[in-house]
Amino acid sequence: MYTSQEQAGRSATASRPDRQSAPQRHSTAERQSAQAGRRGLHALIRTKDGWAVQHAIVTVTDLTGQEVARAEADAEGVVSTGPLAPGVYTAVATAAGYTPAAMTAIATGSGTAELGTVVLARQGGVDLPPPGIWTLDPAHCTIAATAQHLGLSTVRGRFTQFAGRIEVGPDPETSSVAADIVAASIDTGNGTRDDHLRSADFLNADAYRMISYRSSGLTPAGPDRWIVHGTLTLAGVQRPVDLDLAYLGTGHDPWGGLRAAFRAGTELRREDFAMTYNQVVRAGVNLIGSTLKVALDIQAVQGASVP
Repeated sequence: MYTSQEQAGRSATASRPDRQSAPQRHSTAERQSAQAGRRGLHALIRTKDGWAVQHAIVTVTDLTGQEVARAEADAEGVVSTGPLAPGVYTAVATAAGYTPAAMTAIATGSGTAELGTVVLARQGGVDLPPPGIWTLDPAHCTIAATAQHLGLSTVRGRFTQFAGRIEVGPDPETSSVAADIVAASIDTGNGTRDDHLRSADFLNADAYRMISYRSSGLTPAGPDRWIVHGTLTLAGVQRPVDLDLAYLGTGHDPWGGLRAAFRAGTELRREDFAMTYNQVVRAGVNLIGSTLKVALDIQAVQGASVP
C-alpha cells in the first residue's frame, strides 16, 4: 500500500522519460548503421606477434579468376572493400617483405565476407619488431664474455656500463644496431683480475675508454634468426664482426612501454685485437685461451629513451 504522495511520486517517475534508454536506442541505431556500412570483405592484417602490417594489399577474385575488389590496409592493418555479390571468392593478402597469404572468402546474402585476422609471415620465415627506434635498457641487458682458463675451466665476466639502440627499418635488411660499452666496467668478480683486464695487456681502458659496435647490414639466417654484420672497435683496433642474432619477441611492460628481446653471440680471437698477453703454464697449455665467447641478452624499449 502507498500513500497518496508516494503514489503520485511513482506516477511522476513512471511518466518521466527513461534517461538510460535513450543512449541505448541511439547505440542500437549506430550499430545498425555500422553494420550497413560493413558490407564487403573485411580483414585484419597482422604479423605473427600481432602487429599491424600497414599498407598490405588484399585482392579479391571470383571463381573465374576475375578481380572484383582490391583494398589497402590502413595504419591499424584493417582492410575493407565494397559490397560483394553473394558467392565464393579467393582473397590474397600481400605486403612488401612478407610471404603472400591466400584464403577462401564467402560473401553472404548481405554482401559481407569476414576473414578475421590474417597473419603474414616475413619472407624467409623471419620477423622483427615494429619499425622505429628501440633503446637498450641496461637494467635488463647482459653483455658477457667467457674465456678459457688453464685449458680446463672458464672465467666469466660482464660489462656493467653500456648504451645502445636498435633502429628497425620497414624492411629488416635496412635495420641497424649501435652500441657503446665502457671498457673499465668489466667485472669478473675478482678485483685483481679486473684491474689486469683493464690494463694495456688487454682492454687498455685508460687509452681506449669505449668499446663500440656499429652494424652495416643484416642477413636472414632462419626462423627468427639474423646475422648482423658490423665493425667492432676494441682497444683501438677495428675488425669486422658478425653477430648471430635471435629475436625472442615483444611484450608490454608495467610502465606502459613496449619491449623487444633479443639474444646474440659471437666469438672473438684475442690476437685480432692485439691482445697477445699470455703465459705458458705447461707444455702446450696457456694460462688464457686464445678466443673469447661473447653472449648478449638484450631488452630494448620502443622509443628514443628508457622510461
